[in-house]
Amino acid sequence: MDPEKLPNPDSISVLAHLRQRIMDGHFPPGARLAEVAVAEALGVSRTPIRLAFRTLEQEGLLEKTGKRGLVVRDFSEADVLCALEVRGVLEGLAARRLAERGLTPELRQRLQDCLDQGERVLASGRLQAEDIGAWSQLNDAFHHAIVGAAGSPVIGDAITRNNHLPFASAASIRIDPQALDKEYDKLRIAQLQHRLVFDALVRGESARVEMLMREHAHIGLRYGDLLGLGQGAGSSRVTPVPPV
Repeated sequence: MDPEKLPNPDSISVLAHLRQRIMDGHFPPGARLAEVAVAEALGVSRTPIRLAFRTLEQEGLLEKTGKRGLVVRDFSEADVLCALEVRGVLEGLAARRLAERGLTPELRQRLQDCLDQGERVLASGRLQAEDIGAWSQLNDAFHHAIVGAAGSPVIGDAITRNNHLPFASAASIRIDPQALDKEYDKLRIAQLQHRLVFDALVRGESARVEMLMREHAHIGLRYGDLLGLGQGAGSSRVTPVPPV
């Protein structure tokens, strides 16, 4: 495995790097990944690699083979788009229910804190490698807060099951560490969408917030093509669906 030293080898950066390398085909479908080899190639300890492997398995990008091995999972364009659509529908439903229930002062403050953190991450006008982890955490907190306050364990359980499909979870937003200038533009759009969702929740606009959440689910992949990142569902890693 060719060495690829990371400038910021924390666990979130390692995860983002490996997710990107799976999507760009560096690790093709069926490739076996070993902790030691990957850790040596990236110049990091085995701990962040082990944590990243666990998350990638939960996201549906890796799957177990044998007793302890992990291989890159094969998946199609249809798999990715369907998983994103399902997440959008489920999170939209959760947001609609929350708008109808109304925000508690505590939840309103929690969501506002996520928005404030997003502004701090983006305040410099450019994205640094260390910002990836900060964005990932605040984005995950924003989505979890909405789903958790919807008052429906059924929705939460359905989202948890769907999160095991490739790129279905909110935490698996694709960020290319080699194109941080364009990724900044994508996260700026995501931040604006978070603000629009928050505004609709505060106003109790259930239909509007449902639509916003459904659209927001697509930002991780489809918006990449619009920004010149080549991250659409038809990118090089995703196997096209054969014509019927």
